[in-house]
Amino acid sequence: MNVVAASDSSALAELLGSGWSASPEVVEEVGAILADVGARGDDAIVEYTRRFDDASFALAKLRAPIPMLDSARSLVSRDVASALELAKERIARFHQRQRLPDVAYVEEDGTQYAVRRCALRSAAVYAAKCGQAAAILMGAVPAKIAGVARVVVLAPPEGSEPSAAVRFACSLCGVDELYAIGGAQAIAAAAFGTASIVRVDKIVGRGGVWTTEAKRQVFGRCGVDGICGPVEVLVVADDGANSEYVVGELLAQAELPGVTRLAVLSESRPLLEAVAQLLDTLDLRTLERSEFVSEAISTRCRLIEAASRAELIELINRFAPGYLCLQVRDATPYLDRVYAAGAVFVGDMTPLVSGEYLAGTSRIVPTSGTARFASSLSLADFSRSFSVVENTAERMAGDAPLLASLAESDELAHHSQTASMRSGS
Repeated sequence: MNVVAASDSSALAELLGSGWSASPEVVEEVGAILADVGARGDDAIVEYTRRFDDASFALAKLRAPIPMLDSARSLVSRDVASALELAKERIARFHQRQRLPDVAYVEEDGTQYAVRRCALRSAAVYAAKCGQAAAILMGAVPAKIAGVARVVVLAPPEGSEPSAAVRFACSLCGVDELYAIGGAQAIAAAAFGTASIVRVDKIVGRGGVWTTEAKRQVFGRCGVDGICGPVEVLVVADDGANSEYVVGELLAQAELPGVTRLAVLSESRPLLEAVAQLLDTLDLRTLERSEFVSEAISTRCRLIEAASRAELIELINRFAPGYLCLQVRDATPYLDRVYAAGAVFVGDMTPLVSGEYLAGTSRIVPTSGTARFASSLSLADFSRSFSVVENTAERMAGDAPLLASLAESDELAHHSQTASMRSGS
């Protein structure tokens, strides 16, 4: 594997290409599925699920029962149950600290202002097949903490029904409804509603290309968390980093289906060459999930040498990764200057797998370079705010002529009139 210079724009053009852009074929086919589900509802859901997930699927399988917690715990091993319970506790602690108080104050003339926050009425958590149980916790636990009354999980079936871990996760965090459905048809059902699935206010969760494009197309009819699509990872390492840890991180992320961008960035040429040597000596075909690993490492992974710290920081922010791993001695100088990342994992002892399962931070992060202007999933995603103002007569008397003048300058006569009516003259 070759090391490329950070200044080599042609070599990095594909890696640094940003913004969500599904192929025209995917855009068209997703649009057709959305329209079909909108028109035919449950019948379309059954047809697409038979085509993509389960040839024997029937409408009776759509809503899966959520067992009581004690029964659900018995479905999984003790270690898995303990791990998911620990994850729930950490997710809850992390998100409870994100609560914001309402704002209320009174001006000297008695005019009252406020910002009030309220929970969404309903939300759907999309849990892709890889890491479903953890994804459910990271979406449903914040939703419940925020006060969402109805939390729905959309989980592509594994075989004929959701897995035992999915059912346990739903029971553990108080999910209200579980549906064995995935892909663009799941997004359509949650956004538009069918006879079996009542529409929701917002859909969150990471998915593949089709799911992500479906979320983009339903936005406006339904809220979405953002472009949270296939995995992308940037590992930043200094000359003190452990090359085996770096390679381990690359392989771990490469085994996920649909990984889009994968890179190591460093000012240290020896570190990058050590990583390249380790990768070159691996027979990727013999590794677990080799069909994903081999393709991702051989065609999508880049090793990049930065000539200076400034160039390195600039490239991080241009890449705008969903996941940023800082395997460096002192992360503070980096964190002070990085503004475009979905989630950051600091130090040799914080592998990305920690964030995917147990850290308590969200694995639902913006991808495709959208981390420059979007945020990872947080408590705020499950609430909305609105402003409140109540003028006093004194305030309105002073504002009325100014409001009338501004409205007249925009040729809005009735706007001007409604202000003048309250002038007291």
